[in-house]
Amino acid sequence: MARLRDYYNETVAPAMMKKFNYKSVMQIPKLDKVVINVGAGEAKENSKVIDAIITDLTAITGQKPVVCKAKKSVANFKLREGMPIGVKVTLRNENMYEFVDKLFNVAFPRVRDFRGINPNSFDGRGNYSTGIKEQLIFPEIDYDKIDKVRGMDINFITTATTDEEAKELLTLLGAPFAK
Repeated sequence: MARLRDYYNETVAPAMMKKFNYKSVMQIPKLDKVVINVGAGEAKENSKVIDAIITDLTAITGQKPVVCKAKKSVANFKLREGMPIGVKVTLRNENMYEFVDKLFNVAFPRVRDFRGINPNSFDGRGNYSTGIKEQLIFPEIDYDKIDKVRGMDINFITTATTDEEAKELLTLLGAPFAK
């Protein structure tokens, strides 16, 4: 869907230009990429867990995820180097805008008792991170076909230099920040 990208070009960019008094259109922050990560500690006992997560993330994002493997062996966690421990997918361009649109306008309103996302989860360099407790809020996930409710981390990487610019950008894109 080019809808959100067109909205950015027609509405968000001019509003940001006016608010922050940029000299050039190249200074206007934009969404660079969105990274979705699902950690799966139980994957060391059951190898089918990773396959289930990959199926869910592929349905949600429309892109095939990458399996993340352990970099070090940790005896206390019964973890060996090279064991699969998570899945991530990096979205850019059209897939990213489509996912962001779906997340803000469809998925978040389906969360029970949703009052908005935390406005303090910026990293100081213009990137925002949030978490979701269950994958069921996405319309692509069939309740009867999931084996376990899993959460995911969603990171919005922007070209903004400050948290204030990034928050304004995400707000104009439709992020439902808590008041």
